[in-house]
Amino acid sequence: MPTYIYETIPADPETEPRRFELFQGMMDERLQTDPQTGELVRRVITGGLGIRRKVLRRSTVVNKNSAAATACGCATGKPHQSRRKKPGHSCGHKH
Repeated sequence: MPTYIYETIPADPETEPRRFELFQGMMDERLQTDPQTGELVRRVITGGLGIRRKVLRRSTVVNKNSAAATACGCATGKPHQSRRKKPGHSCGHKH
């Protein structure tokens, strides 16, 4: 059950309102009057409790054995099907 904060609405604007807390179910009717004094009350919205959680971030997982793992289209660590270098192929790793 949540705790609600209520504040009296004094008839005289010079009078300080009185605040009090009340445990109520979410489906219960809100109070209209102060149980002690009978004055009109209003529910006060407060800052509440801030909860921060770790944000799930998407990441790209690269299968390094895939031909798409390198810019040249060959997989690093695996020899090319033909052992000789293709003309104009300068990817910087062994084929």
